[in-house]
Amino acid sequence: MIADYQNAPILLAGGRVIDPANGRDGVFDLLIANGEIKAIDRNIPAETLADGARVIPADGMVVSPGFIDIHAHLREPGYEYKETIATGAAAAARGGFTTICAMPNTDPAIDNAAVVDYVTSRAATVPARVRVIGCVTKQRAGRELADMEELLTAGVVAFSDDGDPVYDAGLMRLALTYSRDLGVPISNHCEDHELCPCGVMAEGWVSSRLGLAGIPAVAEEAMVARDISLAELTGGRLHLAHLSSAGSVALVRQAKERGIAVTAEVCPHHLLLTDAWALGGKGDPNVAAGPMAYDTYTKVYPPLRTDADVAACVAGLADGTIDCVATDHAPHELVSKECTYHDAAFGISVLETALGTLMSAVHNGNVSLPTMIERLTTGPAGVLGNGLSQYAALTPGTPADLTLFDPNAAWTVDVNQFASMGRNTPLNGVELRGRVAATMVAGRVVFEEPALLNKGDVA
Repeated sequence: MIADYQNAPILLAGGRVIDPANGRDGVFDLLIANGEIKAIDRNIPAETLADGARVIPADGMVVSPGFIDIHAHLREPGYEYKETIATGAAAAARGGFTTICAMPNTDPAIDNAAVVDYVTSRAATVPARVRVIGCVTKQRAGRELADMEELLTAGVVAFSDDGDPVYDAGLMRLALTYSRDLGVPISNHCEDHELCPCGVMAEGWVSSRLGLAGIPAVAEEAMVARDISLAELTGGRLHLAHLSSAGSVALVRQAKERGIAVTAEVCPHHLLLTDAWALGGKGDPNVAAGPMAYDTYTKVYPPLRTDADVAACVAGLADGTIDCVATDHAPHELVSKECTYHDAAFGISVLETALGTLMSAVHNGNVSLPTMIERLTTGPAGVLGNGLSQYAALTPGTPADLTLFDPNAAWTVDVNQFASMGRNTPLNGVELRGRVAATMVAGRVVFEEPALLNKGDVA
């Protein structure tokens, strides 16, 4: 049992250690004791370990810093029928994420210190580190800035009105000015509703075939362009959430070339899935709209777009235009998805399928494995700062937050096995390659997959 080993030293033997922060990529042994990484060496003899130490053979597996997700909807307070902090953290552990950031579109919204304290207290005993993102505006209403300094003092690591953008350009300018002085990013959900007031999926041939109102890529790109201009004007710290279009990636690339302080994220589903998945054929564009069409589990914001958009997002992640992967984990209860496409909620449950989805880009040669791990560790840590770098590296003397995974393990997604309360994913029944074997937080095994992980010998 996991509990038998919680206080014992653990030796991960013979795994491929990929640690972008320290420039390490090779086969090593890694020793964990007292919640910290104690040693990394080519050969740590098992006989030198203290009595009761656990030895886990890791040959054929990858050992990396624990994944960091800077964009997850944990739904608490207010929407505990969709997810709780505890179930979201359990899903994170199953997905290899050791640190997750809770978005503030809750009820009440996270726009004051009291709600920050509530979320922090609820997260005290869950199997992942939970950081809090505070609102940009009071009640996320877009009319008046929240007390950003109060929120920062309470412990938030970023500000966002995610679920909605900050529409008012003057207010966004002011928020970015404060972000410059506070040293904390503004993460904006880029969407101009006036360009897609009734849109439910990407505008294109699939939306036309299905007779659904479309969301044009320019709805995202227009606000990306606006925010980049405001970041240049103010010198503020702009972070662009869930990029999904080729045009957005191009705008960010140009902004970085001009030296503007902008960072960006992309979600796993925008690196693999296209709007053709709404036809019901698991992405096959040759499938006619039949009885499996209008798959509401594909309804997400930003919407799934074209093959060209997916390719641009993958390329942007590979070349560093996009700084990190973030899940935008958005769990929903069944009734929010088992309805018409128009009425269905936006969002996909992502934490437990993220690695397998991302590994598709690795296996097809578009992103190297070390680069992908960097975008899951030092990338997101660098976006936020706030002391997260110690959790994004495998350095002796630092907390032992790490992920052990088999990059080649094939498995079939089964939502009935999810720890998350949200079973809303279009990937149910799909085979993925790449699976988490174990997740550790502060040296404590918070998840292990018996099918992959040898229980190990006791020294």
